Amino acid sequence: MADKKLILAVDDDASVCDLYETSLAVLGYDVMCASSGGKAKEALKKRKPDVILMDIMMSDQDGISLTRDIRSDPETAHIPIIIVSGLSDAATLNDALLFGAADYLVKPLDMDVLKGKLEHALALKKK
Repeated sequence: MADKKLILAVDDDASVCDLYETSLAVLGYDVMCASSGGKAKEALKKRKPDVILMDIMMSDQDGISLTRDIRSDPETAHIPIIIVSGLSDAATLNDALLFGAADYLVKPLDMDVLKGKLEHALALKKK
């Protein structure tokens, strides 16, 4: 596949990053993982992904405040962010969308649903 799309997966659970790397590679995506908010910010300085998959509960910075930070930076504000979390309550979902997430997916992951959300986010980015 020419012009592989790059996904930045931000999750402090190494097994989730492994899942992203193997499953999304099969779908034709390149994946880089960041295990913390700080590492995600470092990764964003080096390369701009096409989509970000963001966990909410991480040790150094929660995914919602990191989403807000990414949205407030003109260099990264355009990148679609899909929140992927074990939290499914309405308040968390509302906060994620309020601070700039394009979409929300509840763990455990359904790869078909994730694939559809990635395709949708990439289509929105083109517009």
